[in-house]
Amino acid sequence: KPVLMAGLAIFSVATFLCALASSVEMLIAARALQAFGGCGGVVLSRAVVRDLYSGARAGREMSLIGAVMGLAPIIAPVAGGVLHDMFGWRSTFVALCVTGVALAAIAIALLPETLKHRVAEPVTIGSMLRSFRTFLHHGSYCAHLGLAVLCFAGLFAWLSASSFVLQNLYGLSPLAFGLVFAIGSAGYTGGSIAAARVVGPLGLDRTIGIGSAAMAAGGVLMLCVVASGLRSGVVLTLAMAVYLAGMGFVLSQSIAGAMQPFPERAGAASSLLGFMQMTGSAIVGAIVGHLLGESAWPLAVTVALMGCGCLALWAATRRVRAASAP
Repeated sequence: KPVLMAGLAIFSVATFLCALASSVEMLIAARALQAFGGCGGVVLSRAVVRDLYSGARAGREMSLIGAVMGLAPIIAPVAGGVLHDMFGWRSTFVALCVTGVALAAIAIALLPETLKHRVAEPVTIGSMLRSFRTFLHHGSYCAHLGLAVLCFAGLFAWLSASSFVLQNLYGLSPLAFGLVFAIGSAGYTGGSIAAARVVGPLGLDRTIGIGSAAMAAGGVLMLCVVASGLRSGVVLTLAMAVYLAGMGFVLSQSIAGAMQPFPERAGAASSLLGFMQMTGSAIVGAIVGHLLGESAWPLAVTVALMGCGCLALWAATRRVRAASAP
């Protein structure tokens, strides 16, 4: 909880500095600090779930978190656009600052400390690196980490390329792009909600398998759309929505599975997982952005590779993951 409060404090202060920025350089620096504080909420929300739950129940709660996160790309652009049109761009950061302060107040009032068994070893860079080495030598952790990185990389490929493909190549207006983009986000939210309902009876691994198959199907479907020459932003996004619905099954359950063997180091396990997710996804997104030209092939090929790769990894590592199943 103290780490979460520190993160929210940094986020709120940095967001306020964004609102006061008088130059692009100051805005970029404040945004970097904002991200540094904001990442604590993502990492620690997963750690809190692992502190409280395990197995399928942890997967269910992770899926609910994923469903809420999936709503952000739907709501945020609309809310930001309204604030910008009514009060200017600085108002967006003022609203985010108020949100950060409100979240801190809610956490103080309602969130108890969930870490009951603290690791006796002091927190140093050396101890963190030793923990990371332990995680990376654990077969089940690495298998689930790979699944999470692959499915997230497909999402980042979409985030990097969708604006260019749908607007520049397929001719959608900015408003139409925002509406069509929401279809994909709705797919992820719907998949996360469905995963929360089925992970109890099916278990983590079968839920991941279903999601991996859906991701592969969505990627192949996107390839077929591009190969057909059909220049429809809606149809292309529907294919991506299938991928993202599968991601709603895979991502949360993979995170729960990776953290399952390390209840006493949930925060460290979550932080390494988040770092690897973002690093791998940033690399993939940058490559896709660089390769984009006059067609959507780089996007479609990447999404298909990530989806099929996720399904192949799930099939190849079943025994490794089963060794750590609760």
